Amino acid sequence: MARARSEKGGRKQVKSATRGAAKRKTPSKSPRAADPGIKKQYLKSRKICKVTFRLPRIAAPDARAVCIVGDFNGWSIYANPMKKLRTGDFTITLEVEPGREYQFRYLIDEDRWENDWNADKYVKSPYGSDNSVIIV
Repeated sequence: MARARSEKGGRKQVKSATRGAAKRKTPSKSPRAADPGIKKQYLKSRKICKVTFRLPRIAAPDARAVCIVGDFNGWSIYANPMKKLRTGDFTITLEVEPGREYQFRYLIDEDRWENDWNADKYVKSPYGSDNSVIIV
């Protein structure tokens, strides 16, 4: 902590240059703390749920491209490419019909599959791995 010294009335006083810093909350360094997870926004005007998916950089640190693939797009590996943020995270918002469960996975660089760490649940796929599931 930086400190400033001053002479006042012949005695030394030490003042903290970061006054009030102890009151501020320091954000957690945990990668999951920065990850907002899956956000669901139910629209009152129509029967739609906007779901924002976010794949954190730590899950795919060297990824150039990520697509979300699942029930909502007929498991098309090209239908929904995700946007890469400056932080290195990938994100996309999709509109889905509420009252259903959707299985999905992330396809990284058309080579590697990844599940969502914040999925509502996981189910076995016919290919011997698990699929992420979102319940809306």
